[in-house]
Amino acid sequence: MLAYSARRLLLIVPTLLCILLVNFVIVQAAPGGPVEQAIARLQGIGGAAAVGGGHVETVGDESRATRGLDPKLLADIERQYGFDKPAGERLWLMLKHYARLDFGDSFFRGAKVTELIAQKLPVTLSLGLWATLISYLVSIPLGIRKAIHDGSAFDVWSSAAIVIGYAMPGFLFALLLIVVFGGGTLLDWFPVRGLVSENFAQLSAWGKVVDYFWHLVLPVSALVIGGFATLTLLTKNSFLNEISRLYVVTARAKGLSERQVLYGHVFRNAMLLVVAGLPQALVNVFFGGSLLIEVIFSLDGLGRLSYDAAVSRDYPVVFGSLFIFTLFGLLIKLLGDLCYTLVDPRIDFSARSA
Repeated sequence: MLAYSARRLLLIVPTLLCILLVNFVIVQAAPGGPVEQAIARLQGIGGAAAVGGGHVETVGDESRATRGLDPKLLADIERQYGFDKPAGERLWLMLKHYARLDFGDSFFRGAKVTELIAQKLPVTLSLGLWATLISYLVSIPLGIRKAIHDGSAFDVWSSAAIVIGYAMPGFLFALLLIVVFGGGTLLDWFPVRGLVSENFAQLSAWGKVVDYFWHLVLPVSALVIGGFATLTLLTKNSFLNEISRLYVVTARAKGLSERQVLYGHVFRNAMLLVVAGLPQALVNVFFGGSLLIEVIFSLDGLGRLSYDAAVSRDYPVVFGSLFIFTLFGLLIKLLGDLCYTLVDPRIDFSARSA
């Protein structure tokens, strides 16, 4: 297992390089780069109209976006954003800095990218970790109960409830929670802005814990609603598939209790499929489903930071966030493989090729 983990960790490096290279090439062809954004602001235009990943489209000896601008000023702008160098040199410098985990400075926020990510990361981690934990703590027992009582009234009405929840988009459920519980039109039980209150620093230690979780209730509930149905039905179907196998019949024939059969034999095998979905669930919650929730509840996390950076063409933040997202995703997938061996020690990844 140690050799397999070492191979997977080594594969992270070329994977990161390929993803950064592909996105760097795409960025060079994307319209409205930071140079055009700066020129547009100087000219009083709301957005950049020129095309190119940082260089301005030229017509003859003059560019469309820079007519009337001092060439020295244009050269200073390109130098400020690093576009005075060829694309190959910019890529090489970026990779050298990234090897030292130096993501540079934001073009428009006046801070280092690492500082910005460190500031926003706690919000995203809070949402992702608690949403994933609650999903698994509720969905697995519920799925097991549904499998045991398959076809009963409980199974029918619980299936109807979770399918309705699955069909409802997370952002729509968030708005519904605000209307009902956040002082919209009915109850005013939970806060709907930020991760903590304004007087958080003056609260006692216990008060800070309560205030933190009180602010998390609505956004985490909105995040949980999406993956709740999938995980519950996956757990149920996994258990139903294992319950019908011959080894279960043999275990019952030996006189084992139903609890011993379920949790001593069926659980280990049925959980393999559930564990297999854990890495993807974590990636989706951390980096996929939190953007709209962060916007709705005024939470300043990585999702919102990445979106704003992409819109404003803040390339250091874009690439720094991409690097972090990819690295976390690959490590989480490796963690999922390691969880397999905890659930079923018979699995031997060392026999697999890289």
